[in-house]
Amino acid sequence: MSYYRTFRGFFRIIFSLVFRWQVIGREHIPKEGPVILCANHISLWDPPLLGSGIERMVNFMAKEELFRIPVLSFLITKFGAFPVKRGAGDRAAIRATLKLLEDGKILGIFPEGTRSKTGELGEGMHGVALFALKSQAQVIPVAIVGPYRWFRPIKIVYGEPIDLTALREVKSNADTLKETSDLIMRHIRELLDQHRS
Repeated sequence: MSYYRTFRGFFRIIFSLVFRWQVIGREHIPKEGPVILCANHISLWDPPLLGSGIERMVNFMAKEELFRIPVLSFLITKFGAFPVKRGAGDRAAIRATLKLLEDGKILGIFPEGTRSKTGELGEGMHGVALFALKSQAQVIPVAIVGPYRWFRPIKIVYGEPIDLTALREVKSNADTLKETSDLIMRHIRELLDQHRS
C-alpha cells in the first residue's frame, strides 16, 4: 500500500499541475465494501486518473503482455493491477476479480475493453456485467471528460451508484448481461453529456 500511495501522490501532482484536473463526485464512493468503478476509456492516462481521484485503493485488470516487461510489471503490480488474457475468457482472472470484490475491495474497469480512437463512447462488453451481477459490489459510473492536453482541464466525474437490484434477482443469461452492460454504459454516457463543456 505504501508503493500505491507514493505512485498516487506522484500522479496527483501531474494531474494537478500539468492537466489541471477537476474531480467531481468523490462523495459517491463508499468508504468501505466492494465497488466497481466503470469508466470510459480515452487514454493510457485513464487508469492512474481513475485511481488518483479517490482515497481508497483501486485495483485494475491489465493485459497479460504488460506483465512480461520487468520494470513495468513491477510498477503496475504495485499500482494494483493483475493480469488478464484479453478475449480468452480468462477464468483465473474472473475468479481473482470476484475474490477481490468478495474481500470488499475496489475494481476499476473500462467496459469498452479498449481505448476509444475517436473519444466517443463505444459499446460495453459483457465482462463488467458479469462482475456486477455475480457480486454485491456498488457499481459506480465514471466519466473521463477529455481530451488530455497540457495545461487544459481534464475532468473525472464519479456518479451515483447504479441500482442493479432487479437485475440481480433474475437468472443471469446473455440477455441479462447485455441489459446490465447497456445500463452501465447509459449511465456513463449521461455523465459525459452532463459534464462536457
